[in-house]
Amino acid sequence: MSREIIDTHLIRILHTLMEEGSVSRTADLLGQTQPAISVALRRLRTITGDPLLVRSGNRMVPTVRGLALIGPASQVLRGVDDILRPADGFDPRVADQTFRIASPDYLDVFFVPAIVDRLRRQAPNARIEFTHLLAGGGYERGLESGFVDLVIGNWHTPPEHLHLQPLCDDELVCLMRDTHPIAPGALDTAAFAAADHLTVTTHGGAGPGTIDMALRSAGLRRNVVATLPYFCAAPYVLVKSDLIFTTTRSFARHYAEFLSLRVEPLPTAAPALRYYQLWHDRTHRAPASKWLRDLVAHATTDQLGLSAHVRNRSTR
Repeated sequence: MSREIIDTHLIRILHTLMEEGSVSRTADLLGQTQPAISVALRRLRTITGDPLLVRSGNRMVPTVRGLALIGPASQVLRGVDDILRPADGFDPRVADQTFRIASPDYLDVFFVPAIVDRLRRQAPNARIEFTHLLAGGGYERGLESGFVDLVIGNWHTPPEHLHLQPLCDDELVCLMRDTHPIAPGALDTAAFAAADHLTVTTHGGAGPGTIDMALRSAGLRRNVVATLPYFCAAPYVLVKSDLIFTTTRSFARHYAEFLSLRVEPLPTAAPALRYYQLWHDRTHRAPASKWLRDLVAHATTDQLGLSAHVRNRSTR
């Protein structure tokens, strides 16, 4: 057999010739001239070292070798068609797969329930797993490796090489117990600076967190005397102490509804925190990933009722 490279066009001619047993019918089916098909047949004979089609009376019949090549040629053509075919759409009603989202635990009380509810209604056979964000850029490696499909966060400067979609903005407020020594409406800059504060660190301690940066830009400093690793533990510490916790209004409002806590505005306006979802270019065009991102965006808007955004940032 010749070592000559055979292209998919030649394989399609081979397959049609063996199926039809006719140069003229092959030419008609493939929209080519008979001389062009005859040239291709001669080339195929050289490549395979076999006549492939031989005359039997007034018609042509495949040789044993020609018949044996129909199956491999069909397989190659199916593979080429699969490569060239556009990606199938994603049908959540029958999807049976697991989605993973990395997010900080302060989103558990509003983002997570809304996302789970939507996914269970729209994709009843699918599964959803939420995992903690990994410090030191671990979420970037998680997206790159496919360990997680999406990351939800609110970093001040998200990585430029990842796709980004803003979800909503939320303002910063102070959360404290109802019987806090600072009376309602009396939290000014002096009282804020003199008070003892509670904070949560989930970013591995590598520099100031998002809230710290927002407070600094507003000219506010706080005396942090207690640090926790989990946001959802903070409200229960506040009930038993005179500490102040700076957080988002949605988080504070949720816990103030069923714990003896009250929400106070910051003494000085600070920039709002912007939540967004991040994903890697490897899943950017995948129908299932597109569906998941759309679900998260709509669940966020419906649940929070905040200032929603739908702009996408392309990778560089």
